[in-house]
Amino acid sequence: MFLISDAYAQTATTAGGDMASFVGSLLPLILIFVVFWFFLIRPQQKRQKEHAQMVSALTKGDEILTAGGIAGRIVEVGEQYIVVQIATVKDQPVTLTMERVAIQRVLPKNTIKSF
Repeated sequence: MFLISDAYAQTATTAGGDMASFVGSLLPLILIFVVFWFFLIRPQQKRQKEHAQMVSALTKGDEILTAGGIAGRIVEVGEQYIVVQIATVKDQPVTLTMERVAIQRVLPKNTIKSF
């Protein structure tokens, strides 16, 4: 009628058994890190590198698309900022000054013909 069962001593394990269980418990974590590396981290680093190269290669006259969806032609290039012509009103150019990193992609030549 006792509600407490008997306690038995655990048999002693060798040091090698402890190491094997330790490595066995780390294996899933290592596998998850490898999967994250190849499917998330590595492609993102590649995209960042390509974007940095594209931004550094911007020149006057390139037609671009900004991260906000504005299309325009670069009329002035600075070290950190660029000036983009987005329209012409009454024969006067409408320009925006923005950071280089705001450029999403470079459009093919003569894509914008409305200026």
